[in-house]
Amino acid sequence: ISKLDLKRMLLWGAKEFNYSVLDEIVEAPPTAELRPMADGDEEGREHSQTDEEDMGMTYKELGAFGRLRKISRCGPVSMFHKLCIMWRHLPPSEVAAKVKRFFYYYSLNRHKMCVITPAYHAEAYSPDDNRFDLRQ
Repeated sequence: ISKLDLKRMLLWGAKEFNYSVLDEIVEAPPTAELRPMADGDEEGREHSQTDEEDMGMTYKELGAFGRLRKISRCGPVSMFHKLCIMWRHLPPSEVAAKVKRFFYYYSLNRHKMCVITPAYHAEAYSPDDNRFDLRQ
């Protein structure tokens, strides 16, 4: 399940069942918690590392990349063209830099997706799903 789908489910649960703690979970910055927390008082301490800063892209952007790669079967050029239309608020040079960054890390980590354990796939896009292996 994607992070955005999980957040939507948590927000639904918070509203439907009146669980305010789910709102707190949604508002917390995604982090691997691998580095010590930043200095400050015990209550006000924040994580010195967040996933989105480390990746250089947001989970919303990552979801768009993943859907274009897996569902639309886009390579770097076709992904760039589609994202220039989808992300009109960004200049083409920034879209190109994000696409290059995505495919750089995608190629570095592709080997990790070749052998998978049995899993349930709830949507057409999943980073663990190699039913539609795009290496040809």
